[in-house]
Amino acid sequence: MPAPTAERRPEKTVHHGRERIDDYAWLKDKNWQQVMHDPSVLDPAIRAYLEAENAWTEAALEHTEPLQEHLFTEMRGRIKEDDSSVPAPDGPYAYAMRYELGAQHPLIVREPRDAARKGDHGAEEVLLDADFMASGKAYFRMASADHSPNHKLIHYAVDEMGSEFYTIRIRDIASGEDFADAIPRTTGSAVWSAGSDYLFYTWLDDNHRPKRVMRHRVGTSPDDDVVIYEEDDPGFFVGVSDTQSGRFIVISTHDHETSELRLIDASQPESEPVMVAPRRKGIEYRVDHHAGRGRDDELVILTNADAAEDFKIATCPLASPGPENWRDFVPHREGRLILDMVSYRDHLVRLEREDGLPRIVVHRYADGEEHAIAFQEEAYSLGLLPGYEYDTATIRFSYSSMRTPSEVFDYDMESRQRTLRKRQEVPSGHDPDRYVVRRLHATSWDGETVPVTLLYRTDTPLDGSAPCLLYGYGSYGISIPAAFNTNWLSLADRGFVYAIAHIRGGKDKGYHWYRDGKGAKKTNTFKDFVAVGEYLADAGITARGRIVAHGGSAGGMLMGAVANMAPDLFLGIVAEVPFVDVLATMLDDTLPLTPPEWPEWGNPIESAKEYDQIAAYSPYDNVREQAYPNILALCGLTDPRVTYWEPAKWIAKLRTHNTSDATILLRTNMEAGHAGAAGRFDRLKEIALVYAFALKMAGALKIAGKAE
Repeated sequence: MPAPTAERRPEKTVHHGRERIDDYAWLKDKNWQQVMHDPSVLDPAIRAYLEAENAWTEAALEHTEPLQEHLFTEMRGRIKEDDSSVPAPDGPYAYAMRYELGAQHPLIVREPRDAARKGDHGAEEVLLDADFMASGKAYFRMASADHSPNHKLIHYAVDEMGSEFYTIRIRDIASGEDFADAIPRTTGSAVWSAGSDYLFYTWLDDNHRPKRVMRHRVGTSPDDDVVIYEEDDPGFFVGVSDTQSGRFIVISTHDHETSELRLIDASQPESEPVMVAPRRKGIEYRVDHHAGRGRDDELVILTNADAAEDFKIATCPLASPGPENWRDFVPHREGRLILDMVSYRDHLVRLEREDGLPRIVVHRYADGEEHAIAFQEEAYSLGLLPGYEYDTATIRFSYSSMRTPSEVFDYDMESRQRTLRKRQEVPSGHDPDRYVVRRLHATSWDGETVPVTLLYRTDTPLDGSAPCLLYGYGSYGISIPAAFNTNWLSLADRGFVYAIAHIRGGKDKGYHWYRDGKGAKKTNTFKDFVAVGEYLADAGITARGRIVAHGGSAGGMLMGAVANMAPDLFLGIVAEVPFVDVLATMLDDTLPLTPPEWPEWGNPIESAKEYDQIAAYSPYDNVREQAYPNILALCGLTDPRVTYWEPAKWIAKLRTHNTSDATILLRTNMEAGHAGAAGRFDRLKEIALVYAFALKMAGALKIAGKAE
């Protein structure tokens, strides 16, 4: 059975006098917007090609199916199937998410607050059963669920295509019945008014852009919903949220470097939005509300204004929110990146990162006293879990490392006492002493040091013989945390070193780390990743040609770029939903994400210079005659973020130009989008496929891991 060969149908485009030939542009269905809503309308010729690729991939990996099944069983065995979140108190109730044995999707539940505190679950109410709702559907994902302030209603949002067009429904908790007013074409998130009689949500246009914030009155037709705000600039997205106090609904307008916020009093849902500060290019800000004892209402603002590259926190009177009234509250300090903040009645809590490690800092409003919550491991992950309540001295946070299962703590901000509320259970067993976590630093091409986090077993030889899975992302300022992931143990137990490259384009070393990996400096991201791989090989942790690179979405673009730049460094490359056709996508302003992405990558429509910058690294455009490593690309047919034709075109072109005998595979999930399979166990099957590919390439196809 030969590998599929896509027909070459050259299409020429010209921009800024530059001619571009695309042999596989036909794989983009002219009807792509309709395909997102109804995959059955996909052009038959395109469907035939994608299905031929799926069949080829299945045949190529057929002999790994016993391993895939074993990996799936092994990874599922590490999941506590009847797991639940720690109930979050809100007034008379505590709300939680819970799974039942064998269920792919969760239950949303509540119980009386006092019963939850005592661990008495006899009075639990099931508010939503997502597994029941998903029954019989090829795809189902619930995006959000949130109860009303009066605790009588719950809204939830579902996507049944994978295209991320969510329908919001409202349920009466007492009767368990849904109202008739289903709201289509939303992002999935919504916010209640204080009186529980209105919902505010974000509406998506035909190009899947969050364009309007709408107000819906419960019990009425969505056709009667009111446009509260509409964004005319296609380069900006809108969203809606609320403050921790619940006092305000926040309308956010933003791209990747500029923001603009408006507030609506949640107790006056029909009032007009009030601007906080008009957008200024390159100025980002977020707000929370503070109404403390003995203090006037004020806004608390996290911003990079006034050259605060690593962000600062300011305050201003609620009645005068303009930037001329912002006063520093937590001043900017270079190298200390403030990631997030939450304002409670008596305390301001912030999550920050310095020297590559996160910490939580608690500030008491009354006297300005501060203290930090930190941990001692070499690399770890820390997260704030704000909860529902405002007038509280208790916060909740999560902690884990690559060898330490996740722990959830309640923390008293006055007494400084930590209470462990939950420790992640690994039913099949986990001994952290069998594993090593290290934080190293590789030197990149320009002398910058790139952090690398490693996980491996204590008995793994570091003599160059161990294969390595090297993961990277490096875009949008997103940092990959050194968190616990039970799936990684399946590789570590089979002799792999699992490594995370904290490359430029993220914010691991502060905001400058992001700035130095975007736009005209994007190639730093790729060079950093290659430098990490070479460092690990030179240090004997692995060897050239023993590294399997792994990345998804923008990290998939990274995979395509390094495949072109340093193919001999890698044994294999796994690119999930890979953004590899960067130039063509940034030239098409009808695509869902293109205009808002221009600040990240550049605008090749308006700028010849930026056209050339992107053309110089765009993975698809730089495929050439050379020996490529083994490659597995995964995508989803209804993906609105990285459209299916990007990896399809990339794989077709790679097959044409590859001079090695490498295995090059494409698998398209014909019933899913960007996030892949929605069910928690179905997603494990996709991970098992990826790991089986990596193990196959490394020659480690044995079913079981190392003996315990």
